[in-house]
Amino acid sequence: MKLTMITVGKLKEKYWLDAVKEYQKRISKYAKIELVEVADEKEPNNAGEKDLEQIKDKEAERILSKIKETQHVVTLEINGKEYTSEKLAREYQRWMNIGKSDVVFVIGGSNGIGDAVKKRSNQEISFGSLTYPHQMMKVMLLEQLFRVNKILRNESYHK
Repeated sequence: MKLTMITVGKLKEKYWLDAVKEYQKRISKYAKIELVEVADEKEPNNAGEKDLEQIKDKEAERILSKIKETQHVVTLEINGKEYTSEKLAREYQRWMNIGKSDVVFVIGGSNGIGDAVKKRSNQEISFGSLTYPHQMMKVMLLEQLFRVNKILRNESYHK
């Protein structure tokens, strides 16, 4: 399985970088994983809806430039489908069974995901309706991808 995670914005804090590095190392035993960061767009003070849409559109262009036509794209969205870890493991297994072995996960910027990326998305998943910092979301997704691989191999970790 080849996994790519595209995120908007750059991680700067050492503790997030350390967590990402640790889970990247753990996942690499099961799948090839690539982490791609695209630049976030600066938000002007007192930005209106039109400004926010333009920001999301510019970030969407950057995201789409990193996605190949053959890749299966999964966006993280508040209104996406929620999974338990076990159900996500079954979905991951389903992707492998139907030949979708090159999967891209997209975490949008602080204003969300642009419409062009949503249109390109093959499916949307949600970690619930709470709002999380994007840095934390990156770590949480990596942890779940590691957990999914442990579940599928019946290895201890998941409880």
